[in-house]
Amino acid sequence: MKKELKYFTIEGSFGGNQEWFTNLIMNMGGCAAATACDCCIYLALRKGMESLYPYFVHELTKKDYIAFSQRMKPYIRPRIGGVKKLSWFIEGFEKYIRDTENENISKNVDRNKSVSINMEEFSGEKSYQEARKLVLSQIDAGYPIPCLLLRHKNTETFKDYIWHWFLLVGYEDKGDDLLVKTATYGESDTFSLKELWDTGCEEKGGMIRLGTG
Repeated sequence: MKKELKYFTIEGSFGGNQEWFTNLIMNMGGCAAATACDCCIYLALRKGMESLYPYFVHELTKKDYIAFSQRMKPYIRPRIGGVKKLSWFIEGFEKYIRDTENENISKNVDRNKSVSINMEEFSGEKSYQEARKLVLSQIDAGYPIPCLLLRHKNTETFKDYIWHWFLLVGYEDKGDDLLVKTATYGESDTFSLKELWDTGCEEKGGMIRLGTG
């Protein structure tokens, strides 16, 4: 069984691209903010949460995406050592959502319904079977999965993903393994979830469970 989210493109790019950022700090360490930006665009397009994206979501441009990244920067800011805790991502993203909703209320802007997103940490310490279950349930429910990989023993395969935030946007169930589709740097890759999850390192990362309620 194979399932992929109906993702989005920006001027031919598969989602946003951190390498577009003209701000040096964001260009080098803005992967968490870029992941949050991509989540906002996807949720605006596919879940009706248009207030999350302050530009025209049905005509996505690099220019607007870069401006949006600067808006997100104070909430999920690059820092020494990176956004290396799942809680830091959640805290920043939740604050962005609250501020955006309050701003719209103060301006009497009714951009569809109010946004209510639940976020929950899913530690990289959990088992592969638990991770597999989460990926299946989230993608089946139509949600991308923010994912953080810190260190990994396979530095060759995952060289572009080490100490990096990205999204999981699809899967293919192979029975004994689950192939997952990623979105980052304006491109997609496919990896074995079993291999991705078995980092062999103490600093692991994890995933964020998204939902509404």
